Amino acid sequence: MPSYPYVLLSAAVSLDGYLDDTTPERLLLSSPADFDRVDEVRASVDAILIGAGTIRADNPRLLVNSAERRAARVAAGKPEYPLKVTVSASGELDPTANFWHTGGEKLVCTTDKGAERLRRTPVAADVVALGAELDWRDLLRHLHEVRGVDRLMVEGGGTIHTQLLQQGLADELQLVLAPLFVGDPDAPRLFGPGGYQEGRLRLLETRRIEDVVLMRYQPTAPGTGTLPSAADRHWLALACELAAQCPPSRTAFSVGAVVVAADGTELARGHSREGDDPVVHAEEAALAKLAPGDPRLASATVYTSLEPCTHRASRPVPCARLILEAGVRRVVTAWREPDTFVAGADGSGLLAAAGVDVLVLPEYETQAKAPNAHLLP
Repeated sequence: MPSYPYVLLSAAVSLDGYLDDTTPERLLLSSPADFDRVDEVRASVDAILIGAGTIRADNPRLLVNSAERRAARVAAGKPEYPLKVTVSASGELDPTANFWHTGGEKLVCTTDKGAERLRRTPVAADVVALGAELDWRDLLRHLHEVRGVDRLMVEGGGTIHTQLLQQGLADELQLVLAPLFVGDPDAPRLFGPGGYQEGRLRLLETRRIEDVVLMRYQPTAPGTGTLPSAADRHWLALACELAAQCPPSRTAFSVGAVVVAADGTELARGHSREGDDPVVHAEEAALAKLAPGDPRLASATVYTSLEPCTHRASRPVPCARLILEAGVRRVVTAWREPDTFVAGADGSGLLAAAGVDVLVLPEYETQAKAPNAHLLP
């Protein structure tokens, strides 16, 4: 299963939802103190990404301006500046733009056709061709697996923000609301039309910064099918945290589980040996809190730190069967069950054979194993 960086979308908008106006000069929406906050966020990430349209419209340098923050990056063993990334399907880029001539390393992610154009009209950057068409999952996989990017800050434009949210690939949205109106229907908006994920985003923080307000949101809606979404990672991390709450045992694993509706509503959670039941399993504990036949279960996702069991001595029905009986059709887990107690356990295989979409996100395996370290070789 591919692993992606943490994707943070950053934008400032007017009260009526515009990123800019239509005058030649860039409309400054943030306050001086908020520009400093953005500089702090830039210093905390491994890469900053903007679209080619933003380079053409704003000609940004995209730097960490604080010398102290740059020094702190170097002291931590990082480059002085984050990697600067732009995305262009056509490869039509101005080689004189500020983007190429300030800061540290630069990268262009483009198509095969765009790379051919950039060979004829090069820019001062590495160029990676991702195929005939640009695909965000391929791009994020490349940044993480090849470039070592764990945290990615996306600063625009609106089309890129829209695509990442609609595809469930944004882990966090940092939105600054400026106290002014644009009112020009031809001005660029932050988000465009199209199919977004269901449900409400979770509000993480609100903060007044001079005359603007910062709002931080986290998507909650699970992915669909076997493609992971950013929200899948949040919910699986929660399941791993629940596993750490289990009373320790030398005869059973510590596991956490969360059941989440398609719109991102948490339906139930549970963990091994919860309450007064010394043998209850995590998925069993969570599902027992829901009424049999709850219509939300058919489109829900079960997140569990260890794949659901297929055999158990303590109860007649293993957790994989309980999930099937509940009508759940999607499961996300961090860790395949080892042979510690049951040889050849394969809950993921049993579920998949019954038509359930099963995702294993191995980047959470270490967290899932932590409360079970005493049971492992």
